[in-house]
Amino acid sequence: MGERGLLGTTKPGRSSAARRAVGVTCVLAVAWGVLTGCGDDGEGGDGGDASPSASEGSGSPGGRLTDDQRERKRMISASKVSYRKALAAATHAVRGTEPVKAELDSASDSGDRPRWETEVATARGVASTVLVDAVSGKAQKPRDAERESDDRDKLADRLREAKVTPEQAARTALDKKGGSVSAVELDDNDAGKVIWSVDVVTPKDWTKTTFDIDAATRKVLREHTDRD
Repeated sequence: MGERGLLGTTKPGRSSAARRAVGVTCVLAVAWGVLTGCGDDGEGGDGGDASPSASEGSGSPGGRLTDDQRERKRMISASKVSYRKALAAATHAVRGTEPVKAELDSASDSGDRPRWETEVATARGVASTVLVDAVSGKAQKPRDAERESDDRDKLADRLREAKVTPEQAARTALDKKGGSVSAVELDDNDAGKVIWSVDVVTPKDWTKTTFDIDAATRKVLREHTDRD
């Protein structure tokens, strides 16, 4: 008996062997389509690994975060307190001081909870270190930064020469590279200029860019991106 076509017309009959051959061909065609479709989903054929990497973003080959990038993401995502609030808490804890440094890090003895390691100093260069919880904003008891007399003199000189605040330096860096400030520190560069060194982490790929900002003129003297 003949087969009925798609439009209802009758086609000449086929043998059982012919029908089986057509069936096998169709199965192979469908299977090939499924296999090729799985490998061409716009994610580079990485399967389940592709989506998380794409959502996280990374500057590394293969779309995966490096250890440093993953740690930056973890700390910044968990932090609720900005560098500004951390420095404010530190200067409040040690009266009569100016901010010198704030750096986001974590410690194993606190369950890797993020914290700001801050440093503040008097006009004479007497410095204190204050750890500030990056989630609660609570400042620990200040401790002596233990600088040598020469280092205290250098720090006093830097504070006198600095006309730019850490907030202004950070704003200059953020205008160049959007993201989150993970560190700001008053320092000297290789040329002997007093600078604010500002680290900015971009959430797109969790890379870190360091800016050297002239502490007197607010000019960007150097910009370097760490891809690790």
